[in-house]
Amino acid sequence: MWNDPINTLDGKPTTLASFQGKALMLVNVASKCGLTPQYEQLEAIQKQYEAKGFTVVGFPCNQFNGQEPGSPEEIREFCSTTYGVTFPMMEKIEVNGDGRHPIYQELTKIKDAGGHDGDIRWNFEKFVVSADGQHVTRFDPKTKPDDPKVIAAIEAALPK
Repeated sequence: MWNDPINTLDGKPTTLASFQGKALMLVNVASKCGLTPQYEQLEAIQKQYEAKGFTVVGFPCNQFNGQEPGSPEEIREFCSTTYGVTFPMMEKIEVNGDGRHPIYQELTKIKDAGGHDGDIRWNFEKFVVSADGQHVTRFDPKTKPDDPKVIAAIEAALPK
């Protein structure tokens, strides 16, 4: 997962290894979803915890009712203008099916608190990864980024 190549929304090649040593929240995002207002909470926790070694990483995905149809420029414009997003955004990827990105091939093996593993269920499914990369906690799409369970997972994942 750490070394799987991916491009940023700007088309620059990178890997998750560039974030090693930080706690991460990996989340598949969409601009035209009922859960899209979660961007506001994602940005709030980005600002609250970034100085402590944390970042949100967004993965736009158009696999759920075509709710992320935009080009990279349109996605960037929407996120920055509507929600003031400052956290890193990756290129649009597939999180399910034959074209599932290798990062999500790894993430979908993880069970959430309800025992769900496998396919991503909808936009805004969240994975909190500890700074040492050893622990990943999965949260369903409707669990808000500022839910006390998510905040507890973030705080436990921060660099020691």
